[in-house]
Amino acid sequence: QVHLVESGGGLVQPGGSLNLSCAASGSIFSISIYTMAWYRQAPGKQRELVATITSGFSTNYADSVKGRFTISRDNAKNTVYLQMNSLKPEDTAVYYCRMVVAGRIYWGQGTQVTVSP
Repeated sequence: QVHLVESGGGLVQPGGSLNLSCAASGSIFSISIYTMAWYRQAPGKQRELVATITSGFSTNYADSVKGRFTISRDNAKNTVYLQMNSLKPEDTAVYYCRMVVAGRIYWGQGTQVTVSP
């Protein structure tokens, strides 16, 4: 069993920044060999992929966040981050951390990000 716990969400004005964290624990010794991902789900919309980071630190981003969001990882802390800059109202959503271990998908409980004046 793997546990993912997100934190760092909140209310921010347009143009502001937030840094989300996702801490992994449980039956894995280290996240180092796994691709980690951030997703988000806005009200009334499907959950969508925001960013991924591989074990080799290669990153990929949704077009809507390129140049504004940065995904990173600290394997020693079993933690993945999502630095979000220049936030827009359309970034408002619940943000989830995801990883796949032995073919099983694990999600965190999510952290709410609200971008509003």
